[in-house]
Amino acid sequence: MGSRVDTPSVLQGLQRRIQLLAGWARVSFANDGKTAQLLQVKLNDSETRDDTPRIAEFGFTSVPPDGSDVLVVFLGGDRSKGVVVATGHQASRPVNLLAGESMLYDLAGKSVYLTQDGGIVIEAKNSPVTINNATQVTINAADEINFVTPLVKCSGDLQVAGQVSDGVRSMAADRALFNQHTNGPGTVTPSPQQ
Repeated sequence: MGSRVDTPSVLQGLQRRIQLLAGWARVSFANDGKTAQLLQVKLNDSETRDDTPRIAEFGFTSVPPDGSDVLVVFLGGDRSKGVVVATGHQASRPVNLLAGESMLYDLAGKSVYLTQDGGIVIEAKNSPVTINNATQVTINAADEINFVTPLVKCSGDLQVAGQVSDGVRSMAADRALFNQHTNGPGTVTPSPQQ
């Protein structure tokens, strides 16, 4: 006769494997220097896993700060084969977004906010914003572009197809005023303020 299968033992083993399929953990260290990001995660007081790979969405990367919550999935319930599939940091997560809105954010509060009604809002938190290695940058604005800054610098030539105004008079009026100043080599005739 063949050996008898102990059904309760098999079911208990299967139930245990199912219970071990996933677990919540906290990040205690991140290594972002390899092709796969590796996290040290603490599942409980007696279980810490080193070099747990994190699977993230293509085209987006981040390093979760220490203390971040993570969801770890263990393949086949084997605790030695875990991967992090989700991360969150409750203390820095922006709140009160409306349905359909999105935000890219960091621990310091910088963000790119895709709002429902207010367009796209970039919060730089007093940090520089840099665009590198662009062959051309094009801004297509239907109404206007506003620069609210004490100084605008341009390292090259400036070409303007339309009128230029300095808030006092037009560029054409400035040109006419300039042309009135020259009366020959080395002489300038003052002209009244316009």
